[in-house]
Amino acid sequence: MFADQRFTRMEDVRAQMTMIVAPIQWVVSVPSDLLNWGALALSDQQALVDENRRLREQILTLSHRGQRLANLTAENAELRDLLKAAQRRDIPYITAELLSLDNDPFSHQMVVDRGHRNGAYVGQPVIDAFGLVGQVTAVSAYSSRVLLLADASHALPVQVNRNGLRFIVQGAGRYGSVNVLHVPDTADIREGDLLTTSGLAGRFPPGHPVARVTDVYHDPGQPFAQVTAEPSAQLQRSRHFLLLFPPPREEIEDTIWGEDMDISAAALHAAQRIGLQQNAAQEAP
Repeated sequence: MFADQRFTRMEDVRAQMTMIVAPIQWVVSVPSDLLNWGALALSDQQALVDENRRLREQILTLSHRGQRLANLTAENAELRDLLKAAQRRDIPYITAELLSLDNDPFSHQMVVDRGHRNGAYVGQPVIDAFGLVGQVTAVSAYSSRVLLLADASHALPVQVNRNGLRFIVQGAGRYGSVNVLHVPDTADIREGDLLTTSGLAGRFPPGHPVARVTDVYHDPGQPFAQVTAEPSAQLQRSRHFLLLFPPPREEIEDTIWGEDMDISAAALHAAQRIGLQQNAAQEAP
């Protein structure tokens, strides 16, 4: 424990030990898989018929939404072309399945069945069918450890989907709640607002649902409001996840001025970030 805390070389040792333990994790998950298989095999025929009907209705609803989405996508592409904005590309991903959850009540982490042999890496975003789940914090050959959004040590930048206001969301140590930090008392944020990833930190791609505001408390005389939200992802129920591969940050061009002498905001912001990093490195002892 002392060596693990003091020396970074223990990370490789821990990764090798995790690779050795991976078969045990698979064996532990076998009973639950067998129970799920048995429950499915012994399901009542009427229940299967009802489920099939619900799925058909869901497919019809999603097909209708897909038709509208195709029209909106074409319109958005045309508008971005008129504004000479960069086109957004689809983000590649791999699927993953839950292997185990931590039993520590003060830690909200899980292990999934994808490792560096599948392309997983530390810091990789993880989502489920409903929203952001967390990020990968440790990777072995065949499995990865994911820090969940609800963990008290996890924080990420978000924005209000309704008006674009940007804040920081931090886990509250409970699966069903997160805290929105440093919200000015006069900020336009309401119950029911959807919080999505802003993409400012460069780790999480923008636009993914994070949480929905459940309570906004204004304490008289205090400069900041107390805002709590409920995670969009089903952190306690989801078993299947997507590990995203966001594109790397674009390198800064030789000049921040375009041919028509219009400044590139993205290049300027990137240059400012690199300048701040260089200043911090020079000031560090």
